[in-house]
Amino acid sequence: MHKTGYFTHPDCRRHDMGRGHPECPERLDAIEDRLLASRMLDVVERREAPLASPEILELAHDRMHVAAVRGLAEEVTDEENAGGDGLVFIDPDTAMNRHTWNAVMRAAGAAIAATDAVIAGELENAFCATRPPGHHACRSRAMGFCIFNNVAVAARYALERHGLKRVAIVDFDVHHGNGTEDILAGDDRVLMVGLFQHPFYPYSGFGAHADNMVNLPVPAYTKGDAIRPLIEKHWLPRLEDFRPEMIFISAGFDAHREDDLGQLGLVEADYAWITRQLRDVAQRHAKGRIVSCLEGGYNLDALGRSVEAHVRALADV
Repeated sequence: MHKTGYFTHPDCRRHDMGRGHPECPERLDAIEDRLLASRMLDVVERREAPLASPEILELAHDRMHVAAVRGLAEEVTDEENAGGDGLVFIDPDTAMNRHTWNAVMRAAGAAIAATDAVIAGELENAFCATRPPGHHACRSRAMGFCIFNNVAVAARYALERHGLKRVAIVDFDVHHGNGTEDILAGDDRVLMVGLFQHPFYPYSGFGAHADNMVNLPVPAYTKGDAIRPLIEKHWLPRLEDFRPEMIFISAGFDAHREDDLGQLGLVEADYAWITRQLRDVAQRHAKGRIVSCLEGGYNLDALGRSVEAHVRALADV
């Protein structure tokens, strides 16, 4: 049995926010190409991401937000049919085209299906190669390339629908996962540990925060040899004490030293090391259960290499 699942869907490639936008469809091509070239696609079990139901999204999002996005999806379809450019912006950085609704439902659906498969024991862990990303999406609004918060939805789903008592979320994107914190701050069933460049967009995550949030803001140009001890000191003891029954990862790879959207200095070996630490925690406390969802990562070559390192560590090969 393949113990690592790989969830994706062609619909996620059809969401497009316009020429020159860094959160582009080619990101998924870069991942697929690298996993194919490295033969990692032979190691993982490929599964098609289903469509989530709008009701599932309401585990983490305000009903009006879900309805508003659905309404915009219908509007953008009409606009393109009327000869427009086919884009509606819902945030200065975030647009929808006529394929976006299916893409966001596949992205959330992948996280839900991966959660089901991992909890059922069909898979030990899983990586969701989907887009758009999610960790900036707040309870009641989209922002920062993100429309719905895939990891927050899946975490709440594991708690509410599968009856887990404790889940952890780990976010190593270069940007603070402000949306995930907005949704889950104060929920003592969830421990969120995060690492991000500061000061930097979205200019949050530092100072006072809820007890279930462990934020590690680090200055620009910090490299892996400085970040690893911080993780050992701040993340790992809290995760050990919390004893999560499942771990969700907001896997952003834009903290890579080659990524122009951030100024941190991580490399593939750092992502592999972080993933192995999380695998060890999951083995001790969570029956190995991890679901990882793609967030950032915009240098296509570095993204492909980093995802390979991450998935290789998940699969323990």
